[in-house]
Amino acid sequence: MRTLQHISARFFAVIVFASLNFGLVPAAPLVIIGNDEKLLWDDDGKRVLFPAGMDSVMILDLADPENPKIVANLPLKNSVVGPPVNVAIDPTNTIALVADSVDVVKAGDSLKMEPDNKVYIIDLKARPPKLAGTVTVGRQPSGLSFSPLGDLALVANSADKSISVLAVKGTDVNVVDTIDMGAVVSHVTLTPDGKRALATKFDAHKIALLDVNGHKVIDTRPDLPTGQWPFNVAVAPSGRIALSADSGDPAGSDGSVDTVSVIDLEATPPRIIDRVVVGDGPEGLAISPKGDVAVAVILAGSNMKNAYFHHRNGTLSVLQIAGKKVTHVGDIEVGAMPEGVAFTPDGKYLLVGNYLDQDISILKVNGATIADTGKRFKLPGHPASMGMGKH
Repeated sequence: MRTLQHISARFFAVIVFASLNFGLVPAAPLVIIGNDEKLLWDDDGKRVLFPAGMDSVMILDLADPENPKIVANLPLKNSVVGPPVNVAIDPTNTIALVADSVDVVKAGDSLKMEPDNKVYIIDLKARPPKLAGTVTVGRQPSGLSFSPLGDLALVANSADKSISVLAVKGTDVNVVDTIDMGAVVSHVTLTPDGKRALATKFDAHKIALLDVNGHKVIDTRPDLPTGQWPFNVAVAPSGRIALSADSGDPAGSDGSVDTVSVIDLEATPPRIIDRVVVGDGPEGLAISPKGDVAVAVILAGSNMKNAYFHHRNGTLSVLQIAGKKVTHVGDIEVGAMPEGVAFTPDGKYLLVGNYLDQDISILKVNGATIADTGKRFKLPGHPASMGMGKH
């Protein structure tokens, strides 16, 4: 018969073993979604505004990507104005950032939009996740991203034509510098080694290259000429190339095809090496963590019912990546006015937020073959943006 001491010792050993190995159990991937309830469109594509106060930011658990679970639904303001990359989760799944681009305010008897200047900090370690703070940046903060280590974040301030440099230490986030870009910047993202950043100069039709050393960010010249109205930029996991979604028109769809520009980051200096024709109005853009496929999210006039180029649903232009060669290999129909898009960390699934349908399309990925599962995840709002955790 074992003594009480033997049992206690064995029990203690089991607890210690479990504690030491708990961190080895991978956490479920998280995705953050910003729902904007302030803006819709009439049949002619004109904006219809609603009072602020009904927006939300949701955190979804993707342990089963075909059956997401809501783990938090926070009443935080955000906007569909700007690229659908104004939300991001840091590489350690510790915090998320949400850029609040615009506000809707009273102007006499009507409503109008004006730039906001806030970035919200969400504590993902809290149970459930919660708002941990707010940092003031430039006017109309739009696309943002974290560094690979998560100790730095960059925010593109469209109305101020600047980039805010944020030092990140857990939920402690502070502006440490502001970079004057001299043009409207809609998005900024860092390379996988953290040594460089790329920013879309929306109205200048160019990509700016920035050097990054710790928290020091320097704009280098010359800029790279993209297609018209680059909205969004993504860097391949290899760091060899980047892609920009050239939306073709500042208002979105216009009935004509547009392009994705291919940037060779290994060239000295980096340069545009190709433009791949995609559909009408690419806004969302994502590259698989496996690096072999990307998708451009195509509006296709889906928010403009009376336009000659209107389609009920938007599409995905599927882009196969082989080294530095990028090829448009197909199109997949999704929902009405698709915006945010993200691959799961293992690259096996793709999620697309359909703004007007108020849901998420869930697609399965096998190399450059992407297939709709037919499953939609209904949301309590209009998904304007999306960001995926790294694990």
